[in-house]
Amino acid sequence: MTITQVAAEAGVSTATAGRVLGGYGYASSEVATRVEAAARKLGYKPNTLARGLVTGRSQTIGVVAADIDNAFYARVLRGIGDVARPRGFGVILTNSDENLEREREAVQLLQEKRVDGLIISPCDVQGSEHLHSLIAGGIPVVQVDRAAYNLAADSVTVDNRGAAREAVAHLLERGHERIGIIAELEQTENGSLEDFVARAAQSPVAAATLYPSWQRLLGYLDAHRDAAVPVQAHLIRRVGAYSSAAAHNEAIHLLEHQCPPTAVFSADGTMSRGVMQAIADLKLEVPDQMSLVCFDDLEWMAFMQPAITAVHQPVHRIGSMAAELLLARIAGEASVPKHNVLEARLNKRDSVGPPSM
Repeated sequence: MTITQVAAEAGVSTATAGRVLGGYGYASSEVATRVEAAARKLGYKPNTLARGLVTGRSQTIGVVAADIDNAFYARVLRGIGDVARPRGFGVILTNSDENLEREREAVQLLQEKRVDGLIISPCDVQGSEHLHSLIAGGIPVVQVDRAAYNLAADSVTVDNRGAAREAVAHLLERGHERIGIIAELEQTENGSLEDFVARAAQSPVAAATLYPSWQRLLGYLDAHRDAAVPVQAHLIRRVGAYSSAAAHNEAIHLLEHQCPPTAVFSADGTMSRGVMQAIADLKLEVPDQMSLVCFDDLEWMAFMQPAITAVHQPVHRIGSMAAELLLARIAGEASVPKHNVLEARLNKRDSVGPPSM
């Protein structure tokens, strides 16, 4: 069914029918009603590609997720879709696997698909030249989960540092002084883990453009400093990859250390799976022998026995806010970039007890 047939049925010109069904230009309400009724009667489906050539809009937004296997991104995507769909926008999802070259390829693909804007978790928070070029070309970008340095784009992130500080402070308040942390900590601007910890102890560290796992490590260090409890270097474990298997191996080494922790803080959902498998493999009872707090409150954590104390991120809101910001930019909003930092919540359950040794 073509727009010419709809025009004939409504008794108007093809150009008039095109304006009504394409949502551009002027048509009286009486004419618009006739055209819309004819389209419904004939079962007309608009050619979105042709309409995009006229309006300059594809009515689609692109999303580059860091890891679509991660439940975090699934819930972010749901938030994006719940905002975009009612406003007539489709969503095209791609995945970077935390690989910069794959991210560049994904961005290029979405440009070729003529998306109207992009939501992304940037792999490279220190450079991201391809994103700078994208914005310079007039395509609006919104960042989620992390924000690249000096990128003129809106962002929606979580107060990772504050939430981690609260989580570790909860363990310290229960009497734990040997608290292990299992964190990805894959990339940093420069220096080693030891250098980073030393710098954090000597002077304030700007956290805004650090990767989330490094921000959460800062919160871990903050909580120890607040409680005047010395940090023991062997308790900080850098996994170096978004891998539950790698986290499991690192957790085994930590828990079998000659001076093991009495509690563990895992820095994200992927790390938590590895840590919990290690605890199970070593047949440690939670919380009697090992207390546990996780960052990312995955649904199953509330149904475990015992239920797991975890940091809940407002993940759906991250996605919905990102979509709202992007659609506003697509509509022409030209204000300075907005950097929204949402609060996370510590859900205290049954996985934390007093130290066992």
